[in-house]
Amino acid sequence: MAKQKIYQVDAFTDKTFSGNPAAVCPFDQWPADELLQNIALENNLAETAFYVKKGDQYEIRWFTPAVEVDLCGHATLASAFVLFNQEGHNSDEILFHSPRSGELKVTRQGNLLTLNFPTDVYTRVELSHNLLNGFNLKPVLALKGKTDYVLVFDKEDQVRNIQPHLDIIAQLDARGVIVTAKGDEVDFVSRFFAPQSGINEDPVTGSAHTTLTPYWAKNLGKNELTAIQLSPRKGYLQCRYLGDRVEISGQGKLYLTGEIHLD
Repeated sequence: MAKQKIYQVDAFTDKTFSGNPAAVCPFDQWPADELLQNIALENNLAETAFYVKKGDQYEIRWFTPAVEVDLCGHATLASAFVLFNQEGHNSDEILFHSPRSGELKVTRQGNLLTLNFPTDVYTRVELSHNLLNGFNLKPVLALKGKTDYVLVFDKEDQVRNIQPHLDIIAQLDARGVIVTAKGDEVDFVSRFFAPQSGINEDPVTGSAHTTLTPYWAKNLGKNELTAIQLSPRKGYLQCRYLGDRVEISGQGKLYLTGEIHLD
């Protein structure tokens, strides 16, 4: 019986039981996709990241319990945390390559890990019937990025207290829906709902900040921003808009190390 290493890291936090938990499995070579999906389903976390060392880079992929996704920030941060702290990576920079999202760099400065991701391109869209009926509160405008809708609200309290109608959200042709507003004590806040990807509410969504960062940078007139994702577990992020790239920074906390027993 083969044994496979597995780690679980709480991302975008410095405390266990907060932030966004991700599982991380390092492989020597890629197994069948069916095994990757089965491991992610068994883990039953928002995302499980898998990576394989290729030369001086690491090829990385991400799976929810239901599907493979194009990009996942918190599971990339968790993978970098594992490489830096558990798997002996001996520099302060890691180069990941995603077959779906290209080159992704993570750097370390003390306990702070910084993701360098491609900036999402978004357009303003009509507030359709399904978008309006997906929540109990009405947004001021809607955007559509590569994979997600973004609904912008007037106040932080609206984002904190919003009630999603998940059956309606699940019908949207998107990975999920980000809701956001200007923050009271940080630059902006958000939440993320993706029932169509098997995640009713994601605790902290790094990839969503590839859309949120350019939007709020332009609207607030500043390129360095602080953010909180207002899920029950909460996540804390520092974001920097660099034009065609964004930097998303946060910490990680190791929760679990273990072995999967594979037949």
